[in-house]
Amino acid sequence: MLAYVTVVAVAALVTAVASWGVLRLSRRFHWTPEVRARDVHTAPTPRLGGVAMFLGILAAFAVAGTQHEFASLFAQRNQMWALLGACGIIAVVGVLDDLLDLDWMIKLAAQLVASGILAWSGIQIVSLPFGDTLIIGSPVVNFLLTVFLMTLVMNAVNFVDGLDGLVAGVAIIANSLFFIYTRLLNDQIGRVDSVILASLIAIVIVGICVGFLPFNWHRARMFMGDTGALLVGLLMATSTVSVTGQLNPASLDQKLVLASYIPIILPIAVLALPLADFSLAVARRLRAGKSPFTADRLHLHHRLLDMGHSPLQAVCIFYAGTAVLSVAVLLVFTTQSFVLPAIVLGIGGAATFALLMYPARRVRAAVARKGLVPLTRRPTRADAAGVDPLAEQVPPKGSQSE
Repeated sequence: MLAYVTVVAVAALVTAVASWGVLRLSRRFHWTPEVRARDVHTAPTPRLGGVAMFLGILAAFAVAGTQHEFASLFAQRNQMWALLGACGIIAVVGVLDDLLDLDWMIKLAAQLVASGILAWSGIQIVSLPFGDTLIIGSPVVNFLLTVFLMTLVMNAVNFVDGLDGLVAGVAIIANSLFFIYTRLLNDQIGRVDSVILASLIAIVIVGICVGFLPFNWHRARMFMGDTGALLVGLLMATSTVSVTGQLNPASLDQKLVLASYIPIILPIAVLALPLADFSLAVARRLRAGKSPFTADRLHLHHRLLDMGHSPLQAVCIFYAGTAVLSVAVLLVFTTQSFVLPAIVLGIGGAATFALLMYPARRVRAAVARKGLVPLTRRPTRADAAGVDPLAEQVPPKGSQSE
């Protein structure tokens, strides 16, 4: 476990220091793109946080290469070089997009190339668990399926990157739970390199997001941009494929049939909200006769703001939803029972739904009208007419864009 602690500490520290440096350079050389019509923030803000995260990734893997725990992974140099090469491609294209706003086809091509490199190196879905059996496809099908899923996850994470601290926080929650799952899995089936790789990648994601989050928390001084969001998505997809596609369910000592599906269900749970946002966006744009990658202001986080939620409360809703789903699914694996997971899902789901349906500003305004708490400003004619004094507030500056 010391090896993982070392890696996450290095990833967080290097990312934090690099974020400070990138922020200073961005301000000095005015690398702050103009605010776009679909953006939530109102002041030009640097979008090169992904560069710092990439440096944190390089440092984390460099240190991991010196740890005995990961010696077998780095002995397979083709996979590790493929992973770093794929991250490099995404980083370069991401930086160009954050500065120049590239055409979506160029970005998609880069994502397909990066995913293809990883699949070609052997990090791909070779089988899928189905009960106590395995479904094995042809090499071509496995390759194409892997490339498709990795590209899907990258875009799903990128699409949800729209508020301060949203992607970084969701990634910390999801990958912390996924890391716990892989360590428990390792204890149950013994050492398997694909599981070790998934653990390493998950803890690296946690580290770089922890290091970057102080700069991205509301109100953000810097955004991770497409560079950071696509890197997080690529790494999450890689760790997921590493476990899901290469795990034999027959090796699991399970009392529940459902438990053999956990390698598939858990990754879907931790990515549920990004995948839902991505699916709705694609369907919405295709229905309107537009490209699925055409940007708009109708993502889930935009809708939460339109409901009256503050940027911070909207982010907390995403955090809560990710945590509830992930913890409930993980408990199925750890407790071998549906009782506790159902309780967590019920209580957590109800709390998240209440948070969703009752924006804090509207609750405060309603309580203030009853005289229980003071209004934050002097009453106006609108207040006297019974109009919600906070209903028309504009979202605060510093909230992130897609």
